[in-house]
Amino acid sequence: MPKLSQVPADSRRSSPGASESVIQHPRASGPGTLFGVPVGDLGWFSTLLMSLATGFAAFFAATFFGIMGILLYNTTGHHTVDFALSYRRFGLPVGITVAMVAFAYLGSLWMRRQLRRS
Repeated sequence: MPKLSQVPADSRRSSPGASESVIQHPRASGPGTLFGVPVGDLGWFSTLLMSLATGFAAFFAATFFGIMGILLYNTTGHHTVDFALSYRRFGLPVGITVAMVAFAYLGSLWMRRQLRRS
């Protein structure tokens, strides 16, 4: 059984002969990362899926806030605004815009990586 002093304190050390104060930490930001997620390594299909997923999430979030806004407007002012406007006027434009921006960003990262390889 190994003694406690023989067990490495941290398995993320750079090399066995490195200084005790040098520890390699994962990268949290840099080129091709978004909130620490390495989006620069995605393929073309993953880029398409991530863009569409981001657009769907933005569509549902904008629709939710649109419904809540119309609900608040209807109850405080005694109006009769149709809730279908939350889909057409809030959710759809925001979802399409966010999906296009996400595809442009992720697609540009994918294209840069493809051009760098050749």
